[in-house]
Amino acid sequence: MARRIMLIDLDAFFVSVEQVLNPELKGKPVVVGGKPDRRGVVAAASYEARTFGLRSGMPLATAVRLCPQAIFIEGNFHRYREFSEKFMAILADFSPFLEPAGLDEAYLDATGFESLHGSASMMAKKIKQRVKDELGLPVSIGIASGKVIAKVACEQSKPDGLLETAPGSEGDFLRPLPVGRLPGIGKKSEAVLKGLGITTIGELAKAPVKLLGHYFGSYATVLHEHASGIDESPVTPPGPAKSISRETTFAKDTRDLTFLLATLRYLAEQVGSELRETGKQARCINIKLRYADFTTITRQHTLEQPASADQTIFETGARLLEKELRTEKQRVRLIGTGVSNLVEGSQQTSMLDTRTPRLAKLNATIDRIRERYGFTAIQTGRTFLLKDLFEKDEDGYSLHTPGLSG
Repeated sequence: MARRIMLIDLDAFFVSVEQVLNPELKGKPVVVGGKPDRRGVVAAASYEARTFGLRSGMPLATAVRLCPQAIFIEGNFHRYREFSEKFMAILADFSPFLEPAGLDEAYLDATGFESLHGSASMMAKKIKQRVKDELGLPVSIGIASGKVIAKVACEQSKPDGLLETAPGSEGDFLRPLPVGRLPGIGKKSEAVLKGLGITTIGELAKAPVKLLGHYFGSYATVLHEHASGIDESPVTPPGPAKSISRETTFAKDTRDLTFLLATLRYLAEQVGSELRETGKQARCINIKLRYADFTTITRQHTLEQPASADQTIFETGARLLEKELRTEKQRVRLIGTGVSNLVEGSQQTSMLDTRTPRLAKLNATIDRIRERYGFTAIQTGRTFLLKDLFEKDEDGYSLHTPGLSG
């Protein structure tokens, strides 16, 4: 039985969600990622904005120069995650073999399941219709015998398209395409290949593996197989999360310790909330700092006992931060915190440890209130000062996070 693998991708995901929430944005150049007078990059651009040259990862300052009439939106990670979870739930109804590749895309192994819908193409059309009906979002789908070819087919079908490569036709499909369209070929690799006279995927498939090995090492064999339409990598459902983190970039570099600690506290609460939601505790807590000269450092501490309390995450991170700033005099551009080495919750505590149970009850109460009324329905003394510094919506204020991780 020929494998039928799908890559299902929500088009301009962040922008599309914003357009569902505010239909007046439809048909307009929209950018999600932040305000143009602040630091940050484009997280997503509508197709109307892309006609002006805007793209993901572009500095916001550049985006506004190219398209001053664009509508710039801060973005809300929590809303996007909610839409993503609903999207993945729809896909899971069609096949249990599902591998998320981000919030907005996933590989789905339809092999054997497509017959329930008539064909893989008909199955894909049903997926598109359900996503449209239930979420209001456009989705593009590529279908092929392997993940790499499905990814290329999906990209070729955008926006809101569907493209299937028949079994045995993978090489013919890939042959005329620019070599940069092949997943795994970045700008540097593309430049190397062009230097060898290789500009199409078909030319890459014909190139001797030994020659490619001089430039790409052991990866040369994989590149050659993918260019030839050969990809047998399985669709692998995700395992449990290995870490959780949040970070934010400031509008201006700062050494204001009160402000840094307030921001760290907010991020620690975000991390702690997700950690408890997953039923996990963490053995290791870390912070991340990026200085004005773009030097980036991480510092971590291993706990004697695993924990999930906001207070423990923050207090540990605060000690790491204060210790770091005693020796580093530069201003801080970005701050983040995270947890790793996760274990199942409800670890045994000492009879003399009365603080841990109290914190657990306190955080459980806070989680219930925030779930009902919004994350900033409850604020600590430290984070309260942030309310006047960041934009508000019905969910409260949110940090400016170019990666939308806050």
